[in-house]
Amino acid sequence: MDIKYQDINIRNANPDDSNQLAKWWNDGKVMAHAGFPLGLNTSAEKISKQLLNDSDEKKRTLIIEYKNLPIGEMNYKYQGDFVYDIGIKICEFQYQDKGLGRIILSLFIDQLFKMDARLITLDTNLVNKRAQHVYEKLGFKEKSISYNSFKDQLGKLNSVVYYELRKDDFCNLASKLNFKSR
Repeated sequence: MDIKYQDINIRNANPDDSNQLAKWWNDGKVMAHAGFPLGLNTSAEKISKQLLNDSDEKKRTLIIEYKNLPIGEMNYKYQGDFVYDIGIKICEFQYQDKGLGRIILSLFIDQLFKMDARLITLDTNLVNKRAQHVYEKLGFKEKSISYNSFKDQLGKLNSVVYYELRKDDFCNLASKLNFKSR
């Protein structure tokens, strides 16, 4: 995947991105929302090997760049039957709350629907209201909530909200802004 819009670039991650991904994934502040307040404790070497197994057909890790700087990552996993599960993190905090996430997600989701996705799913921590607001603005519908479904690394119980999006419900902010992804 290689999507460009103004100062945004979404591209496939490659082994050269392993150090950056390790920095983010090992940072407890970045990973706390996913249940890892102590980070993932992984290595660039391990991440590099994982990236070599990525494919457009099964799963892909992507790098989000803004003004030529890596600011986050996203991914998709093909679940079968034209269903894709996605995730996104704006890892550089100074780029959060700037409206970039909804544009980046619009570009990404639009591309997945062009890849024949019929349903896109994601989940987020129930306390992550900012992300939920963005997802719902894009047309995601709440499917279910799993209360106290997992403990984070510190033993704190967390709840998860599950969302799904069908093409007909997609509120593509890309089309509202009259831009085209390449």
